[in-house]
Amino acid sequence: MAKDSIILKNITLDDKPTDIIVSDGIIRKILPSGHLQELMQNEGDAPFVTHNAEVVDCYGKTAMPGLINMHTHAAMSLMRGIEEDVVFQDWLDAIWKIEANIDSDFVYWGTKVAAIEMLKTGTTTFNDQYWSPTHAKVAAKEVGIRPVISYVVLDKSDPSEASRQKGQCERMYEASLKWNDDAIFSVAFHAVYSVSEEMILWASEFAKKHDLLLHIHLCETQKEVHDCMEAHGGLSPVEYLDRLGVLDSRTIAAHSLWLSDNDIRILGERKVNCVHNILSNTKLASGYKFRYNELRDAGANVCIGTDGCASSNNLDILEAMKTAAVIQKAWRNDPKAWPLDELLKCATVNAAKALRINTGEIAEGKAADILIIDTDSSFFLSPGSFLANFIYSAHSDCIESVMVNGKFVMRERKILEEKDILRQARKMIRQISE
Repeated sequence: MAKDSIILKNITLDDKPTDIIVSDGIIRKILPSGHLQELMQNEGDAPFVTHNAEVVDCYGKTAMPGLINMHTHAAMSLMRGIEEDVVFQDWLDAIWKIEANIDSDFVYWGTKVAAIEMLKTGTTTFNDQYWSPTHAKVAAKEVGIRPVISYVVLDKSDPSEASRQKGQCERMYEASLKWNDDAIFSVAFHAVYSVSEEMILWASEFAKKHDLLLHIHLCETQKEVHDCMEAHGGLSPVEYLDRLGVLDSRTIAAHSLWLSDNDIRILGERKVNCVHNILSNTKLASGYKFRYNELRDAGANVCIGTDGCASSNNLDILEAMKTAAVIQKAWRNDPKAWPLDELLKCATVNAAKALRINTGEIAEGKAADILIIDTDSSFFLSPGSFLANFIYSAHSDCIESVMVNGKFVMRERKILEEKDILRQARKMIRQISE
């Protein structure tokens, strides 16, 4: 058998007992349980059906595609709870002050902690926007999660800082061409209120030139929209960026919360990837009326994220999915709003489309990013659908094991070197607590 081959035997998939054959990081074959021997007889020379695979008996467990967290600031895992019960601008000012005292080691260990937390809550890929991206990338890959790592442009209209950031971004892009793993390099600019127009255009053109994703904050607060309209002749942030030619299908727009009908039309026509971050938005009182139906119908690609732990306090995408759906139903006064199948797509298929990666579903030929769910608990006793029980009833500790690219990165809730990572991370927290 090809190297790193695994058979998940007797696992439930779409309510049916199934065998899933994984080889070289790819789902090679999905077949009804009991048909493996027949396959071996008919395709005895096939690379995924010889006798030296690891066979994992998954009887009583269910397979789910790995979840994708579309907006994080991973190293903020070491900042949770440090600035609570304040308005957004005061929170942001406090965070920037704290970040002035952190270094690349802080980012490295903070990202490792985040990677552990994300794997334990079912995330197999995350889209990050934070400092020291090279260190973040290394940390994520060492733990085993797939990272999308951005170089962040944030010049605050300082020409010397803009020049420094341009050179650093160019060097980092060149270095990323030598990455020999599945990590993805992207470009980001923070927001229209923190980045000069010249640097917004530079980041956008750089991303287009090299066909990179562009990860931004957009319309997160009502104040952001108001200030942008004041500064740019009545244009909203969406209208302003569209005038600059920034928005397209490579754009990942975190928050996308305070939107007019015209904003939604533009985002749909440009096929922008809009990321809902319900936990941080509600906790910071930034807003909660995310216009999912309208964005979906306009043609935007809607995804889900957690934001960073300094505002959302955890990286549990399953919790974010449930919260997003129930609040959507509440403010619309419509229990049919954001149905379960669409909710799952936002955290899997839509996110994979946004990141342009071959994952997001359990299907032959897709990357083997698989969650093994232990259903032996009260949460799964009812005759309701598995998906309803998983999202609305269970907690993420029902995720027993996690596979990324065909390799187990968590087995029976255990992650390699977890205790050592937490011990080292505690030392890093002294940078912001002393």
